[in-house]
Amino acid sequence: MSALTSWFRVRALLLLPIIGLLGSAVHAEEKRSGDEPQRPMDAATYRVQPGDVLFVSVWKETDLQLQVLVRPDGGLSFPLAGDVSASGLTVEALGEEIAKRLRKYIPVAVVTVAVKELGGNRIYVIGKVNRPGEYPFSRPLDVMQALSLAGGATPFASLNDVRVLRRENGRQTSIPFHYGDVERGRNLEQNIELETGDTVVVP
Repeated sequence: MSALTSWFRVRALLLLPIIGLLGSAVHAEEKRSGDEPQRPMDAATYRVQPGDVLFVSVWKETDLQLQVLVRPDGGLSFPLAGDVSASGLTVEALGEEIAKRLRKYIPVAVVTVAVKELGGNRIYVIGKVNRPGEYPFSRPLDVMQALSLAGGATPFASLNDVRVLRRENGRQTSIPFHYGDVERGRNLEQNIELETGDTVVVP
């Protein structure tokens, strides 16, 4: 083996760890820069809300395969079934309700409902958090998880004075949340599950 060949082999061996590190760094950067993966929706527990876009199909009935919007009043319209109250139902329960109405005309109607777009279940996080804004959700979501979605609090946030604003029957209520207690595993009942339309305020 010539001296020149040996020199090239030594150079290559020295560069291998550096190339490996660079490859890892590029891979990590691509992972950071890409969109965060969305968690799959749990169709068994998700409840339809106004603003959702649904795809409703009836087995073997090509004319009854439609995309429908849940109206602000929580209802939707579907051929032969008429006006159906959808808000608060799981997709399975909604499919059963539509099928029950269709069986007057189609005795063996089998209905499938799928959520195409989430437009209803949304909460809001405002105040001293890193990413304030509106957040859609398809699974149960508590206050701590909402703060995590918003990128956590800023250094000057008053985390023991967090409030959850909720509107019920036309009246708004304010629910206190003491972050320090929950962080230490105390008074965990404060970490309530949020409802659509709730606003988490971090002063």
